[in-house]
Amino acid sequence: MADDVLDVRGRTALVTGGGGGIGLEVARQLARRGARVAILDVDEAAAVKAACDIGIGVSVSDRDAMKLAVKKVQAELGPIDIVVANAGVTPKPATLRVMDDTEFDRVVGINLTGVYNTVRPVLDDVIATRGHVVVVASVAAFAPGMAGSPYMITKAAVEQLGRALRIELAVHGATAQVAYFGIVETAMTQAMLDDDELGRELGDRFPWPFSQRITARDAAVTICDGIARRSARTIAPRAWTAYALLRGLVNVGFDALLVRDKRTQRMISRLEQRATSVTGSGGC
Repeated sequence: MADDVLDVRGRTALVTGGGGGIGLEVARQLARRGARVAILDVDEAAAVKAACDIGIGVSVSDRDAMKLAVKKVQAELGPIDIVVANAGVTPKPATLRVMDDTEFDRVVGINLTGVYNTVRPVLDDVIATRGHVVVVASVAAFAPGMAGSPYMITKAAVEQLGRALRIELAVHGATAQVAYFGIVETAMTQAMLDDDELGRELGDRFPWPFSQRITARDAAVTICDGIARRSARTIAPRAWTAYALLRGLVNVGFDALLVRDKRTQRMISRLEQRATSVTGSGGC
């Protein structure tokens, strides 16, 4: 079994979605702690600009391109000891009934398939170096998913991917971590919960302390401290810890409450009306 402590000094780390937000802060934290860091991001200019050692422009949803990117990192920096599968996107608030099919596929392709495409090519390296894998899920994995279900669906799936990896890697002396976050102040969060009127209303449904926001740097420190401890899971803000532990019980009541909640019903109706007015469909 791997040692309880993982010293990242001199090790090679690969971070996806590293051109900004949480990924950029994770890359910076790992570099400060002595790791060689490769940044992958769909925005090539951002990846190169942010790069600590190497920056590559690539979409995590492109499996062949990801394999080539991993080979480039291995050629320039050596075997990959640590991988942080962080790249992710949010959908525009919508119900499953009126959602555009391509939007659903886009979110799944990046948030779920993209994590697989990131992790799969590096597992032999991680096993050989007794390294560590981080998959970034979210409290969305166990919170109610109305109006943004593709995000919740993919984060729940990523949680299961990380749990499976933890067990599968243990026999080889390597480890895996699932990182859960509440609301993190990033451009992605702003686009979903701040810039969109109905998105703001959705965000307002979270009571304090669950509405508490943390910075991307706070999130990155949580991830990197988890790497050092070879943690199975990390969660921030801490207010979500009790919910995570009790979700099987809490969600039964929470879901029942939301089904009957008039404010939630009005929000859902307005979301669907907005979609109908944009597409011009909905009448006989």
